[in-house]
Amino acid sequence: MNEYGQLKRIAIRRPEQAFGSQQQISAQWRDLNYHSEPDFTAAVKEYDIFARLLGQAGAEVIELAAMDEPGLDSIYVRDSLIVTPKGLVKAGMGKEQRRSEPAVNAHVLYENGENIAGEIELPGMVEGGDLVWLDDETLLAAIGYRTNLAGIAQLQKIVGANVSIKAFDMPHYKGRDDVFHLMSVLSPVDETLAVVYLPLMPVRLVEFLEERGFKFVEVPEEEFESMGCNILAIAPRHVIMVAGNPETEKRLLAAGCKVEVIKADEISRKGEGGPTCLTRPLVRA
Repeated sequence: MNEYGQLKRIAIRRPEQAFGSQQQISAQWRDLNYHSEPDFTAAVKEYDIFARLLGQAGAEVIELAAMDEPGLDSIYVRDSLIVTPKGLVKAGMGKEQRRSEPAVNAHVLYENGENIAGEIELPGMVEGGDLVWLDDETLLAAIGYRTNLAGIAQLQKIVGANVSIKAFDMPHYKGRDDVFHLMSVLSPVDETLAVVYLPLMPVRLVEFLEERGFKFVEVPEEEFESMGCNILAIAPRHVIMVAGNPETEKRLLAAGCKVEVIKADEISRKGEGGPTCLTRPLVRA
């Protein structure tokens, strides 16, 4: 139960299964609030490089099948499932267009040997991007437009009294239609090291992490929108980040991190889902 250990097992969905075709992309991207229309061919090329890095990290990679009707956001597989000590929990998606994803993804992973521990039911909402495990007993949660207190209450019942869920209110930022998760501003890369964007972090969360001994790699303002804070640790201080964030990369290197940089205009920037969003880590060392 952490976000930085050596990846051992991970689930992904490639653009061929999520995007379907350029025609499917053209029909959906505006309704899903993408910044612009992704290019299917370029997305496949970008993702091939990303998936290769995951394999090179030594992880068993489970590729999720296409939905009955491809949905662009289904490429961001972290959101639909929650990893807990008792097994996977099907998320309650705050974005209405994504509410069929948890059941589909859970079914595939159940067939691959994962236990399903429960699900979040409406009006409860929890999306995976709003949750960060610090250790086996401590789960950080963001309360915002994609995750609410009712959903967190349901999750607490599922995980039981041995897990303490620490909930923090997120700012309004760009509003209800924006994709703004806890992991938009916080990405742990080691036991007490995290990449953060402080201007949008809850004060109580900053203080909580500092009390636990965390040091921060701070993302500068000019690199927040370009996904400088969305960092996937594939092992302690070994990370994958989106190209175009040179100052954040420099600061990670100064903190002793090994950095893999990927071009991700089509698979990340246009839909605001970086390397953490593109993956559902299942087992870490």
